[in-house]
Amino acid sequence: MLSLVGGRVLLEDGTIGETDIHIEGGLISGIDDTRSNGKSAWNVRGYLVLPAVIDLHGDAFERQIMPRPGVHFPLDLALQETDSQMISNGISTAFYGITYSWEPGLRGRDTAVELLDALDTIRPHLVCDTRVHLRWETYNTPGADDVAEWIETGRIDLLAFNDHLDMIQNALTNPQKLAKYASRSGLSTDAFIQLVGDVAARKNEVDAHTARLAKIAERYDIPCASHDDESPEMRGQYHKLGVSICEFPVNAETARFSIANGDPVIMGAPNVLRGGSHCNRLCAATAAREGLCSILTSDYYYPALLRAPFKLAADGVTDFATAWHMVSKNPAHAAGLEDRGTLSKGQRADIVVIDDSNPNCVRVIATFVAGKPVYMFDAGYRMCA
Repeated sequence: MLSLVGGRVLLEDGTIGETDIHIEGGLISGIDDTRSNGKSAWNVRGYLVLPAVIDLHGDAFERQIMPRPGVHFPLDLALQETDSQMISNGISTAFYGITYSWEPGLRGRDTAVELLDALDTIRPHLVCDTRVHLRWETYNTPGADDVAEWIETGRIDLLAFNDHLDMIQNALTNPQKLAKYASRSGLSTDAFIQLVGDVAARKNEVDAHTARLAKIAERYDIPCASHDDESPEMRGQYHKLGVSICEFPVNAETARFSIANGDPVIMGAPNVLRGGSHCNRLCAATAAREGLCSILTSDYYYPALLRAPFKLAADGVTDFATAWHMVSKNPAHAAGLEDRGTLSKGQRADIVVIDDSNPNCVRVIATFVAGKPVYMFDAGYRMCA
């Protein structure tokens, strides 16, 4: 048994109160200021005590695998390093955004299979509750059977429908962008151009495979997201298929349509920190101000997810509790993880303790996953009688 004593706790009703959290058996056994003998206690007075972060979409691990074009490192090393980075940023539940594209190389079938196998092997040694968000490129129709099998065998926890073909086709006339995509795939530029043409010819196959995979995911209670929705009409088609999450909508109209239909909207935390989209799309802070953002994810930069709620609150975009729900309560609900995301009795003791004395540079003091302290910035002097 363990108690966190005297922290400023984000309570289930959205208020922050100074109280104690008691942990037993990996769960929160109580929230009050009464203590009993036999408990270990940590003095966390002055610190914020929050439900730990749940990241539904993070693909920054790709940089641990291939930090430079053509430079690869072993997957076990890359995944362990990613795990360490996440817990130091308060992330307790992590969905690895593994892309299964028609491109070979970093986002091709071989890498996807290697990553799934590596996660199966190393998961018991990782600290985060590690899950898979498979990002299936819809023009990868030959891979649909693989995706169906992975769903049926329990290897996928969230399925996203991606279509980046138009973006890549538009880049073919830009030598720099073409070289980037060709390098990532391991192909020459001429071979990559030929591949894009061959893939575009599959257009008439896409809708049927998308509908089939959405139906299989629904059968196995796997939540699904549509990625980079360009219009309410596009989002509406996915909504009809039971795809309940709108991920990175291109514009406010699409986000508004999703919210109106009861589907949560995911935006990127880096978008919040940078003050806008890196590709000139919907601004996450603007969306949050207008009630069009339900969930924030790390996207391509893990540290952003911890800090974005503080920025939203400091800038007056929303109150702090609402902002923090975007990285805890709301993603838990969207992913069907009803055992976490809030600090309340009976919930998993996934907790982050934060020093917010400098609002512009908040620091994680400790991260707990299922009641275990897995990261401590300054552990020694925090123990108390």
